[in-house]
Amino acid sequence: MINYPSIDKLLDRVDSRYSLAVLAAKRAHELEAGDIELLNHYESPRTIGKAFEEIADGKIEIDPDSILLEKDAEKIEEEKRDENN
Repeated sequence: MINYPSIDKLLDRVDSRYSLAVLAAKRAHELEAGDIELLNHYESPRTIGKAFEEIADGKIEIDPDSILLEKDAEKIEEEKRDENN
């Protein structure tokens, strides 16, 4: 259950619960992979909580102009990770 930030605040930033879940999960995976944290302080110690906090703060948002399918975007991210290893 999400206590902070509130679901209402999150849904002000993202238009659906599904989109919110996908966006937060992707961001949490990025944080787990070592991506830079975008806030100076987090209430949550967990990466999913940190992702929700970044979304609520407006640091992460969905790109409405993106034409990449999710599977194509995941393939690009995988290739980037392989290049860095």
